Amino acid sequence: MSKLTERRSIRKYDKDIKISRDEMNLILEEATRAPSSMNMQPWRFVVVESQEAKERLRPVLYGNQLQLETSSAMICIFTDLKKYEFAEKIYNKAVEAGLMPEEVREKQLRNISNMIHTVSLDALEKGGLIDSGLVAMNLMLIAREHGYDTCSIGGFRHDMLANALGIDPQRYKPVLILSIGKKAEDGYPSVRLDVSDITTYL
Repeated sequence: MSKLTERRSIRKYDKDIKISRDEMNLILEEATRAPSSMNMQPWRFVVVESQEAKERLRPVLYGNQLQLETSSAMICIFTDLKKYEFAEKIYNKAVEAGLMPEEVREKQLRNISNMIHTVSLDALEKGGLIDSGLVAMNLMLIAREHGYDTCSIGGFRHDMLANALGIDPQRYKPVLILSIGKKAEDGYPSVRLDVSDITTYL
């Protein structure tokens, strides 16, 4: 059985273990190898690690106080509704790295320019939720490779999170929060539906 299946949600962490900024950046960099639509990478991270910032986060949470108090950090993941502002930068980097011909970059940028005014904010948010969910799962698995564990948290006041962290709530829409740190106790095992319950072959 794959080691990936050994992941558990951890709620209590060793409060004395802090993840360095360099290692956190590496974890995030590796996580962002996740795929995204048109490679627009709409995910944005706010790493809440200081005690002052954690206190700003506290009233936003419905529960999960143990994760807040003991984790090395709470990683708040947002999707950026203005993700296409980074299109030129992304495609320029691809050209410079020899991964994309210039004519493909120009075609992609034209396509985005023609499309951007026809895409609703709702569609942008829904697409960003999917892409950001992929990066979140990557992040949880890569954290384990670095010797840390996580817990995904959806129980928070979505309408309050951006304001609590001082970012634009019209542009950045919350996806979920991940606690991360060195586990102080094992998580609870859980069951899954059988493949036959959830799969249809045609």
